[in-house]
Amino acid sequence: MSDGKQKTNEKKENNFMLKVATFIVDRRNLFFLLFGIAIIFSLIASRWVKVENDLKKYLPDTAETSVGLKLMDEQFITYGSADVMVTNITLEEAKKINEILESRDDIYMVSFDESSEHYNNFSALYNITFSYPETDERAITALEDVQNELEGYDIYVSTTLGDQRAELVNHEMDIVSILVAVVVLTVLILTSQTYAEVPVLLITFGASALLSAGTNFLFGTISYISDSVTIVLQLALSVDYAIILCNRYKEEHQNLPVREADIIALSKAIPEIFASSLTTIGGLVAMMFMKFKIGPDLAMCLIKAIFLSLLSVFTLMPGLLILFGPWMDKTKHKSFIPNIPFVGKFDYHTRFFIAPLFVVIIVAAFLIQRHCPIVYGESLIETSIQNEVQIAEERIAESFGKSNVLALIVPAGNYETERKLLNELEKHPEVDYTQGLCNTEAMDGYMLTDMLTAREFSELMDVDYEVAELLYMAYAVNDENYAKIVNGFSGYKISLIDSVMFLYDEVEEGYVTLDSETEETLRDAYNKMKMAKEQLQGEDYSRMLVYLTLPEEGDETFSFLDQMHIIAGKYYDKDNVYVIGNATSDYDLKKSYETDSKVTSVISILAVLAVLLFTFLSAGMPVLLILVIQGAIWLNFAFPALEHKNLFFLSYMIVSSIQMGANIDYAIVISGRYTEERKYRLKKEAIIETLNFAFPTIITSGSMMILSGFFIGKMTSNGAISGIGESLARGTIISILLVMFVLPQILMVGEKIIEKTSFKFSSPIKLTRRFGTVRVDGLVRGHVNGTVVGTMHAIVKGEVNAVVTMGEMTGPVEEGDEESLTQDNPGLLPGDIVEMPSEEQTEISGEEGDDNA
Repeated sequence: MSDGKQKTNEKKENNFMLKVATFIVDRRNLFFLLFGIAIIFSLIASRWVKVENDLKKYLPDTAETSVGLKLMDEQFITYGSADVMVTNITLEEAKKINEILESRDDIYMVSFDESSEHYNNFSALYNITFSYPETDERAITALEDVQNELEGYDIYVSTTLGDQRAELVNHEMDIVSILVAVVVLTVLILTSQTYAEVPVLLITFGASALLSAGTNFLFGTISYISDSVTIVLQLALSVDYAIILCNRYKEEHQNLPVREADIIALSKAIPEIFASSLTTIGGLVAMMFMKFKIGPDLAMCLIKAIFLSLLSVFTLMPGLLILFGPWMDKTKHKSFIPNIPFVGKFDYHTRFFIAPLFVVIIVAAFLIQRHCPIVYGESLIETSIQNEVQIAEERIAESFGKSNVLALIVPAGNYETERKLLNELEKHPEVDYTQGLCNTEAMDGYMLTDMLTAREFSELMDVDYEVAELLYMAYAVNDENYAKIVNGFSGYKISLIDSVMFLYDEVEEGYVTLDSETEETLRDAYNKMKMAKEQLQGEDYSRMLVYLTLPEEGDETFSFLDQMHIIAGKYYDKDNVYVIGNATSDYDLKKSYETDSKVTSVISILAVLAVLLFTFLSAGMPVLLILVIQGAIWLNFAFPALEHKNLFFLSYMIVSSIQMGANIDYAIVISGRYTEERKYRLKKEAIIETLNFAFPTIITSGSMMILSGFFIGKMTSNGAISGIGESLARGTIISILLVMFVLPQILMVGEKIIEKTSFKFSSPIKLTRRFGTVRVDGLVRGHVNGTVVGTMHAIVKGEVNAVVTMGEMTGPVEEGDEESLTQDNPGLLPGDIVEMPSEEQTEISGEEGDDNA
């Protein structure tokens, strides 16, 4: 493509962007109105957002936990339950409290005895099962009534009823949001050049945040993680966009009035900001490919938030700049951010030392971070603060231990097979005890599924034998077991639970009459057995509970889960056996993570690489930038490995994607500016000027992300959210240090690599510009600002802006190396080089066609 065509295309593009910018600026009142309407709508629509608090719901549909949970919802009823610990009481007081609880109609069962499992160290533990399903609001009300009745005692409650955890996390994040707002305000004041630009930026941020929160209802239901961190991460990820436009405006306003400066700034900023956002979006897109659906959930929320931030910056902020422009002129102040030439000088003098050292460090970091202790549940995560629920669970665990219970689901229909399975499981040391219909005591030592003859049933229930015999005959007819009717009932047996429930139905329908005392006994037995059957036996499947002696997660636990499938496979088709519980959920998450972590890493790198390739038109530059940020990611997660601190797997994947997509912007700012500066300056001056230019942008954006992550990590009790905050803060600090103290050295040392891997289109006619001490060889036409030494061959110390039609132009060279320009031309001596005056320069120009000039 020729220079003429390039200029024509650039001119058309500039004209188009100018028209767009002019329309936005001149129609600012329209955009004010539209944003006002949208914000009001968002405030209303934010109430429509549904939040899911159970991470298990985001497992892949094919995961055992997902299939098992769906099956349990269809087949069984789970009644509300709670563990209530009362401390500082005697055993007699504990017994009285047990009597009070058992007398309540809204409580189905209370497990309490004098053993150490329920009374220990002046504390009593009551395992309460309510009379209502856990999804019934009456179960929550019953729990609140129990707490009110025990008011005055020191009590701790552990339960899955309600959304108490989510409510506590939301309250914590509200506090974090306020602190982050204070941080943003403080950082903007300290990094601004005019006080009036602060409200412009805050209004822009606030509008995009409200729009983001108000449009989440479009996704139907979002996770509590997305609901909690989206706004804070939105601010951290997109703050650069508004700052870029604001800085552009101030730059243009130095020579242009407010309106014209706003238009020009916007026309230049739109492509620049959009290109910057692509790297962040590219990192987030990687999360869309996670099998664990929390990744796509958070990615969609954040990508939408970034687009809304772009919309606010491009359409709302220009009008705000017009509105606040006069005040910005009146409230200028000295910048609080100093220049940092010492950093550039350090980078220049250490370029041959730091670059190879960095390679060694990131190789070590890569090897160390592979041993980062990743966990898949919150039971092994320590957070800086604890909420009421966590404190209660910890206190209960300290006094009575923590149970790890699993639900084993198998095809229904054979009580004897279930009994054999549970007996075999209880022989393993990993199993504390089991519970199912076949080993749950019903009455007088009989289990629910024990098989009884008519005589045994009559004696147990205290009914006439003739009534029991008629009952068994009716059951045989109902069961179409006609052989028993012919051969007699002496050896015919029915399970206790089936016979009691059948007798109750017959009494209710009026076919059987019992005395009042027997009927009361029957009714009480029926109610208990009905609840037990609803929880443990469905139409097609049976559910048994297995209490493990193992922790909730770990290699030993995961190994025994596989062993349970092998054991159950002896009795049932293994494809119809499901093991459900927190341990299984953690195991499923582990399997999902092993694939998702690789996929997200590769896709985030490829997405960012693609953006950088078209940004720099070089294969070497993107590789160097990604190497720096990927090194920062490895260093980030080497810290928890060295500290042996458990890290939630989701924190690792989310922060890896965000750090790659967002922190790469810092590297782009420095590398892009350095590339421009190197056209006119020596390495040392170029890197000093580059870091002076980039530091304010990096420190403004970076400090917001660091402090936001810090507050999230230190002020929330949720392990997943806390891990995201801590890792994000630590990762941003590392990224800033690397782009300030490592990337410059890599750019200086790797110049040749970048140049040789460039695939920029060359043009037949090239306008070459050099500044400094330059050697010119060949036939040239153009302008020379400086002192020329020589005739056909010249050394210029100044500025050369010329078309080289034959020969070459070399330089600039480092100070003190001017002699290298004369090595091939003995007619030119270093002493012939004359430096141009700084204020007044002589221009020597040749007219077109006058080659001798």
